[in-house]
Amino acid sequence: MSAAPATAAPAPPADTPHRTSSAGVAAMLGSGLSNQIGAATGSLAFPVLGPVGVVAVRQYVAAIVLLALARPRLRDFTRRQWQPVILLAVVFGTMNLSLYTAIDRVGLGLAVTLEFLGPLTLALAATRRRVDACCAVLATAGVVTLMRPQPTTDYLGMGFGLLGAVCWASYILLNRTVGSRIPGAQGSAAAAALSALTFLPVGLVVALRHPPTAASLGYAVAAGVLASAVPYLVDLFTLRHVPPAAFGLFMSVNPVLAALVGWIGLGQRLGWADGAAIGAVVTANALSILASHRRPPLG
Repeated sequence: MSAAPATAAPAPPADTPHRTSSAGVAAMLGSGLSNQIGAATGSLAFPVLGPVGVVAVRQYVAAIVLLALARPRLRDFTRRQWQPVILLAVVFGTMNLSLYTAIDRVGLGLAVTLEFLGPLTLALAATRRRVDACCAVLATAGVVTLMRPQPTTDYLGMGFGLLGAVCWASYILLNRTVGSRIPGAQGSAAAAALSALTFLPVGLVVALRHPPTAASLGYAVAAGVLASAVPYLVDLFTLRHVPPAAFGLFMSVNPVLAALVGWIGLGQRLGWADGAAIGAVVTANALSILASHRRPPLG
């Protein structure tokens, strides 16, 4: 999952690197905050809809919004264009389902930190610096701390978080490939639509077994807008202007945002060891960012 994308996205204009970089960073930070607030909001519907029901609604909302904005010409897609779109559709659904299941079992902060290992691994694997090896060790220490055996440790929930990590790394590479092969947001819209179709029978079963309330539907719809539609569109922009490694590194803000949103919005307090572990993962990214600007690569 750490290989470079098959086709590089268009590079930003050479005469505006600073403006593009600033816009890309601001967009990633905004996307991260929207994502975590959306995830926290969606978790409020768990008692009624469960993680699967919330993810189903998220997929529907994302598909509706993206189809309305992008209006993809599906009949004009070639086989070469459909291949990454189909894979991206699978990743959409699996990534959201694994993350929300992890949130339900281990909390927002820990779930997002484990999921973040995907882009972190992608970023570190793309470089060959001694300092990045140290960053990898630091991040690994943080993960080991998070997954240390305790009487209340939920290994299944952590496993879902790690599955989300694999999906997020795949999402970065696939979204970049889709963006390079299909103009605008048409590819993301098509992938969201396919993913939503697969969740239609799932949503029907959930609705029949657990009739939704107005509040639970409102929470799930808000999650779809904040944690699906907005990030997908923003990421489509940033992945065309920022290399995958830089994207993964700058997304280190997500575990911190998740911990803060989980604490303030959901009352999910972390122990000092968990907080230190999250800090270790974020620090590994910060050090790698600094090293990428100050040191030449080895060999």
